Amino acid sequence: MSDYLVIVESPAKAKTIERYLGKKYKVKASMGHVIDLPKSQMGVDIEDEYKPKYITVRGKGDILKELRSAAKKAKKVYLAADPDREGEAIAWHLAHALKVDENSDCRVVFNEITKDAIKESFKHPRSINHDLVDAQQARRILDRLVGYNISPLLWKKVKKGLSAGRVQSVAVKMIIDREKEIENFKPEEYWSIDASFKKGKKEFEGSFYGVDGKKQKLQSEDDVKSITAKMEGKTFSIDKVNKRERKRNPAKPFTTSSLQQEAARKLNFRAKKTMMVAQQLYEGIDLGKKSGGITGLITYMRTDSTRISETAKQEAKSYIEGEFGKEYLGYTGKGKKQEGAQDAHEAVRPTSVMRHPQSLKDVLSRDQLRLYKLIWERFLASQMAPAVMDTMTVHLLNNGIEFRATGSKIKFKGFMRVYVEGTDDNKKDENKILPDLKEGETVDAQEITPNQHFTQPPPRYTEARLVRTMEEQGIGRPSTFAPTLDTIQRRGYVSIDNKRFIPTELGKIVTSILEEFFPEIIDVEFTVNMEGNLDSIEEGKTEWVRIIDTFYSDFRVRLEKAEEEMEKIEIRDEPAGIDCEKCGHEMVYKMGRYGKFLACSNFPDCRNTKPILKEIGVKCPKCEEGNVVERKSKKKRTFYGCDRFPDCDFVSWDKPISRPCPKCESLLVEKKNKKETRITCTNCDYKESIQS
Repeated sequence: MSDYLVIVESPAKAKTIERYLGKKYKVKASMGHVIDLPKSQMGVDIEDEYKPKYITVRGKGDILKELRSAAKKAKKVYLAADPDREGEAIAWHLAHALKVDENSDCRVVFNEITKDAIKESFKHPRSINHDLVDAQQARRILDRLVGYNISPLLWKKVKKGLSAGRVQSVAVKMIIDREKEIENFKPEEYWSIDASFKKGKKEFEGSFYGVDGKKQKLQSEDDVKSITAKMEGKTFSIDKVNKRERKRNPAKPFTTSSLQQEAARKLNFRAKKTMMVAQQLYEGIDLGKKSGGITGLITYMRTDSTRISETAKQEAKSYIEGEFGKEYLGYTGKGKKQEGAQDAHEAVRPTSVMRHPQSLKDVLSRDQLRLYKLIWERFLASQMAPAVMDTMTVHLLNNGIEFRATGSKIKFKGFMRVYVEGTDDNKKDENKILPDLKEGETVDAQEITPNQHFTQPPPRYTEARLVRTMEEQGIGRPSTFAPTLDTIQRRGYVSIDNKRFIPTELGKIVTSILEEFFPEIIDVEFTVNMEGNLDSIEEGKTEWVRIIDTFYSDFRVRLEKAEEEMEKIEIRDEPAGIDCEKCGHEMVYKMGRYGKFLACSNFPDCRNTKPILKEIGVKCPKCEEGNVVERKSKKKRTFYGCDRFPDCDFVSWDKPISRPCPKCESLLVEKKNKKETRITCTNCDYKESIQS
């Protein structure tokens, strides 16, 4: 018989922790919540101070029975669920179910699953934190009151299977508002003038700045002509050369939000996938007996803090000094706490920076290795010295017309030797070096080129952009971002095209209804204030019943009004203009999880469905009868094939273009990378570059 029983959430964690604690400890997994609100009903007694009705989760009866049996045999029970509100609620439910005194030192929390961290945490057990439990309980009850009241209304008035929620509805509204901005955007014309200069054998680029020392915008072709008319020849004098040293600081270590954003940019991971892989790294990977067996590789991945422990800082310092030298050591003082952050535990970082990603190549899956490498590099870089750049700005004059050329070169790489943060716009750091230019010298412009431009509408949200915006506005918390984005796609409220969110007709209809009858549910300020209220419950400043009651007293009135006044909306399928080849009925457009598709209007008698094929205006180069269309693989990767498939099996990962190769008359394709788009021949060495 074991002296102590430890209960965690997952079997992977249980195995790791049991090995660290030794024979006196038996570690079992609850498999998440064993007690929760029922799925089939609201489970909240509105008339009795919103008392929740908890039940044993379906399918968890045997687990709970096993835990009760083990608890009776143990001298002491420790509840070691995750270190957040959800984990505290799981521990509280277990304490009640297993008859453990919740005011005793039964609760153990740790930020990382390593031997030292686990042993240290068991030296400092505490009682259940009721404020944390109340905050989680308030969130669950609030979401039930919203979801389980509005969703049935939407089922009745619009369509079965719909749902509404505090955070998900705001996220959909943000996507719709951005689409409206794009639709209402009126492009404005503007111009630029670029010049290619030459000094000796070296060429460099410059652009028009202004006239007589004042910056000037070029809004039309006439503005350009008036500037070029004033210029006297193509010789420019160098009026001023500004040189300065600029420092660039490293990005802070990852929070949940920044990890999801960077994994989307650099690894093309969806938020849901990022969290799933991070969970695996946190819970533990078997490194083999020689390397310590099952070991947690990163700290807890649900956090809004960039704080780092002193132990981790010192280890990073030792690694940096040994690997790169003392000059690469950065400032490792206390970081500034972000406004609104709970700061409950550390940033996401490797449990040991000495565990280099390359050393784990044989034990991690491809996705695990890529995410671990990203976390490892970001953390290490955050503890390194700033990069130092030498920048140079050259002012070139021709009869009062000023052009400017800028250049920079890296003087000291610092943290950039390890990692550089990505951007949503794929902008790359340029290391443009200008020739050695001195004031008073003259240079000749080889070419002066006017360019017409038009202002662009704001971009649609990618997952990374949406997560960043939600975090900046205080909508939701680290643990809610991934499930929220997953839900709005599953419900068919948004679709994804080219990695960007587009609202569906269904999403617009539901949001319009919520705007009319439940405006607070999709109001950003209301949602942000509610998150603040939940935080104040966690801090013990507010009673959760009062927060819920304040909300529900107004919400109840709106609900009654909506029941009476909301009209039934019939969503008709849009005709596709073609007939079903199986039964002859008309095909219609349907909305699925991954966007629109074609389906037979005679459903359920006929279940014929087809993908919507997008023609690209190119004849099939193989059969010369069909047209090349855009298709999606099972992993949602775009490829191109003949619309006569399976009669013609032409496929290409690269996009074919309509004109033939000027060299050999063969097929030309478009090849893209982050830097540029190239057109290459599939038969010979012909290549051409175009702007990406």
